[in-house]
Amino acid sequence: MSDTKNNALLCDPVTGSCEMPSATSSAEGGTIKKGIKPITIIYYTDPICSSCWGIEPQLRKLKLEYGEYFEIDYRMGGLLPDWSYNSGGISKPSDVAHHWDEASHYYQMPIDGDVWLEDPLDSSYPSCIAMKAAQMQDPTKAIRFMRILREGLYLDKKNIAKWENIVSAAKQAGLDTAKMKTDYDNGAKELFQKDLELARRMGVRGFPTLFFSDGTTNQLTVYGSKPYDAYEKVILALYPDAKKKKISDDNPLGIFSYYPTLAVKEYAEILNISTTKAEEILEQHYKKGVLNKKSIKNGSLYSKK
Repeated sequence: MSDTKNNALLCDPVTGSCEMPSATSSAEGGTIKKGIKPITIIYYTDPICSSCWGIEPQLRKLKLEYGEYFEIDYRMGGLLPDWSYNSGGISKPSDVAHHWDEASHYYQMPIDGDVWLEDPLDSSYPSCIAMKAAQMQDPTKAIRFMRILREGLYLDKKNIAKWENIVSAAKQAGLDTAKMKTDYDNGAKELFQKDLELARRMGVRGFPTLFFSDGTTNQLTVYGSKPYDAYEKVILALYPDAKKKKISDDNPLGIFSYYPTLAVKEYAEILNISTTKAEEILEQHYKKGVLNKKSIKNGSLYSKK
């Protein structure tokens, strides 16, 4: 993969990141403002970042176990401005398809790379701006909105640069689509530009990048997709009094009350079991008619009926 690492869409599984071709490691730094909770996380992501999809299992678990101690400020990175900036080992959307299939196997998360063959995106900017518009309306629903966008992209091969697919995801997330259109055309674009400017000041080289802060000069960064304990250790380093909340496994479907949809890897990560065991449990409940299942060539997504 060394000859194609300069393209952001070819996320490197070794580093666990989608790196920007024009990124710089220099940063002005700066203190992250203290929020209501002990820890604030600035999370630089992008709806089309496969490595960000790859850390959904770890982040979902972190929210369940330590969510009372941190708040996440979701910032959009603009992974794909357009196709003119690319050079080197990739020059067109179809070049990404095989790579996404490889990423799916590596992260054990369902991704169908054929979207780049059937209905390729020309930019990630529309989905990034849509996310800012959703945040203007309701930050909690915005998180759900981005998850729906990603499921549409990775499993349903939907081009989430198209407005009809953005609107469909917004409706599913319970957002006011008329207001979203107004915000998209106005304030959301400015907010997105501010995200890009902050990324440059903070030295964001790629995605995912998570800046953890306790509101003082104590700031730790987790760059790229890392195992769960890397995120847990940072929480405990900044707030040693944090107590892990036990995730009960008494009710095998209890997690669905927190997360409406779960991939096998997510279920396994949260319950600290093997993916084989997780799939066995989820399949049992699917066959009983308790769960729905959406299957693609590289995995499945389960939801409660």
